[in-house]
Amino acid sequence: MSGETENQNISATPRVPNLVWYAFGIAVVIFYFFGLNVPLLGPDEPRYSQVAREMWQTGDWITTTLGGFHWFEKPALLYWSQAAAFSIFGVSEWTARLGPAIFGIGTIVSVWLIARTEESVTGRKQFAFFATLIAATTLGIMVFARGASFDITVTFPITASLACFYAYDRGGKRLGLAGFYFFIGVALLAKGLIGIVFPFAIVGAYFVLSWRWPSRGLFGSLIWGPVIAAAVASTWYLPMYARHGWEFIDEFFLQHHFARFTSNKYQHPQPFHFYFWVLPLMTIPWIPLFFPGLWKALNAIFHRRGAETQRSLSTVSSTPLLLFSLSWLAIPLFFFSFSGSKLPGYILPAVPATVLLTSLYAYGKAAESLRWRNAIFGLAGVTLVVVFLIVAFALPKFADHDSVRALISAAAERGHTSELVVGFDTVQHNAEFYAAGRLLRTEDGKQRRFDKETEIADFLTGSQKDQILIIAPLKRTETLTNSEVISAELLGDNTRYGIFLVRKR
Repeated sequence: MSGETENQNISATPRVPNLVWYAFGIAVVIFYFFGLNVPLLGPDEPRYSQVAREMWQTGDWITTTLGGFHWFEKPALLYWSQAAAFSIFGVSEWTARLGPAIFGIGTIVSVWLIARTEESVTGRKQFAFFATLIAATTLGIMVFARGASFDITVTFPITASLACFYAYDRGGKRLGLAGFYFFIGVALLAKGLIGIVFPFAIVGAYFVLSWRWPSRGLFGSLIWGPVIAAAVASTWYLPMYARHGWEFIDEFFLQHHFARFTSNKYQHPQPFHFYFWVLPLMTIPWIPLFFPGLWKALNAIFHRRGAETQRSLSTVSSTPLLLFSLSWLAIPLFFFSFSGSKLPGYILPAVPATVLLTSLYAYGKAAESLRWRNAIFGLAGVTLVVVFLIVAFALPKFADHDSVRALISAAAERGHTSELVVGFDTVQHNAEFYAAGRLLRTEDGKQRRFDKETEIADFLTGSQKDQILIIAPLKRTETLTNSEVISAELLGDNTRYGIFLVRKR
């Protein structure tokens, strides 16, 4: 089918009134800020939030600490967003997650900007709305924008940097190129070296797939652009190095960049193909459109077998955006597949690329029939409603069982607000936020744990403490309450763990 006929297909897509899109945008913003006040989940959210709280309490926005000990695992952007929210709105779970929610919305807006830039797609304004619709209702973005994590924090500036580059590549505006380097600097502040590795690698792969050389202006920007990125990143890296020297270099770069990538030092092993199934799951509920969109795109670029493939992509089969999206998808996917340490959130920076590929395919299908358009809108609407109901009703119950907030509150209701908190047969990193300043630590700053009742009794004797609070699995209740060397009273539980007031007999 000719390109002219394909353009007619796209232009046949029913126009959606602006009022509908405005209403959808308001609904998305409300959704992304809704339900952020559930207890902090897992080990990371509480630790990161406590680092930010200590930053806010001490007024030191450079040195990152946890429990007063140096914590140089991650850079400062997430902590800055949390500390700023604490300063304005007070300390809470909602303010701890406010920054990531904003970063999630920023990622969606960046996807819209990229789609809006693609001139080769007829009706690009409507296409941009489709891309926004899909981005806002993609599981990976929805989930990670609701958590105090570095994954969405770095996904936003990487997406914004690539949006700026694409605006330059398609329109030649030098301001876009400056934005590319500016957001690389922000990405360096968000999660370290991948903030510069990914944008440059994706852009390089894009030119390779396009079979063309970068423009003279892009080559020239290699002289002044890194200065912008370095200036932004140096707001934290420079004073950190000035204060802490080799300690910072060793822990931040050598241990948490290179050792994490090349080894299983941090106990997150997964097979090579891990992200080849995790990434598609991130695209829920759009998997039925993502897979055929990816398949058709690969066929169109590498095989170009006949007019049917071209027609099914509705003029987008050879657009720069498709090449750009494939490059964007491939770089994080293969980079992290070779990593010795793998967590699901690592692959999040590739999700905007899946959104763009899915949107290209979905927009083409919407041009074919009103039924497809209504199905896409319906799926997006149902997704928002279902996730809203989960956040409103199911998530709080799960969070109460996962978090120690209820345990610390149960002890406080009995007047126990100052006793040391120690784990028995467990280490509760979730307690970093909820029992801040009361956790018993080893000399290197790690939480101390007890495994025998005699260890608790010896500590009470040696420290001359009358009583402490012990968090323990409920299956160890009899061990504590029937001990001959300590007395233990169960103050509350979250169905998994209990909190005990323990004294020496």
